[in-house]
Amino acid sequence: MNSLCTDVGYLSLNKEGEQLCGDHVEIVPSGSGAVAVLADGLGSGVKASILSTLTAKIISTMMANSLTVEDCVATIAATLPTCKVRGIAYSTFTIIRVSPNLEAEIIQYDNPHVILLRGGKNYPYAETAEIVGGKTIYKTRVTLKEDDTFIAVSDGAVHAGIGMSLNFGWQREDIIRFMENAYERELTAKTLSSILLSKCYALYEGKPGDDATVCIIKIRARRPIHLLIGPPANPADVDKMMSLFFSKEGKHIVCGGTTAGLAARFLGKPLEAGLPLYSDPDIPPTAAIDGVDLVTEGVITISRVLEYARDYTGDNENYAHWNYGKDGASQIARLLFGEATDINFYVGKAINPAHQNPDLPIGFSIKMRLIEELAACLKVMGKQIKVSHF
Repeated sequence: MNSLCTDVGYLSLNKEGEQLCGDHVEIVPSGSGAVAVLADGLGSGVKASILSTLTAKIISTMMANSLTVEDCVATIAATLPTCKVRGIAYSTFTIIRVSPNLEAEIIQYDNPHVILLRGGKNYPYAETAEIVGGKTIYKTRVTLKEDDTFIAVSDGAVHAGIGMSLNFGWQREDIIRFMENAYERELTAKTLSSILLSKCYALYEGKPGDDATVCIIKIRARRPIHLLIGPPANPADVDKMMSLFFSKEGKHIVCGGTTAGLAARFLGKPLEAGLPLYSDPDIPPTAAIDGVDLVTEGVITISRVLEYARDYTGDNENYAHWNYGKDGASQIARLLFGEATDINFYVGKAINPAHQNPDLPIGFSIKMRLIEELAACLKVMGKQIKVSHF
């Protein structure tokens, strides 16, 4: 899958009145692919959370190490604690294993069956049923294509609205139609998850009657983006830093006034500030250099991007703000969170005296710490990250 990669996004709703979610999603990178497990524990609350967490962690670890589903089921049966009330240990699960050879394996036990969108439309796939450890397991193998989108949900999603806005809940066919209408090629897996779960929440009228989880895997073409911030510690290294940065294929972002001036001088192009557009009064305006895709201010702008990144890896509540915003931080967020699959940071270690002012609205006084935390958030999103210092 050198030219393709996996984009994974998931979100959950807790049953009303519960502090813990009875569903659990575990993602394990595996080479150019990934193993995703969605487990739904028996009941809700603490017991369900323990059951689903154990199930997801055991299966994802074993599957990532190429063990069989038979081994997984046997291990789960021997590991899960038994409910004293019901006398059973029970957690349903869905496994999606994407391998580097452009193939996906889907293994399902008692969860709503995975939906596959191909070209934005439902793609029916063949299933084979096997009895494993007394459980009926459904298996599927699918040859992958770019933009294939796998949608896995817990039964709380198909129960959404039952007895409330809907008589019989939201059936799998209803979810298919909804996601076909919502699908847009440029939307990330996390954004699609947010759209679907928001609909479930609306159908529950804000009071979920069950834990509901959505996990989406999207097969994407690799799109590298390179971000340059700060001049190098040694001024003699400017040409080396710029040469490496601009030699890479993909889009280029330059952050910081001094850095932008160096980039413009290297390219032999003017740095054009243009008419400032203060769409967000807290974020300095962008500039332009011919040959650079985006030019922004440095630390203040990246600090806001980090705020968006933290939110994106959580509830994604600020999505509408940065997805439609015109300020520099919003534009960077769209490029890094939505478009990029591989992100390369080129970080100059020269100290800017202005950043030592404690009155500046900067989340971190040290630029290095700022980039380190942003890179960590991007890794959680599934991005391939490389940081080079100069």
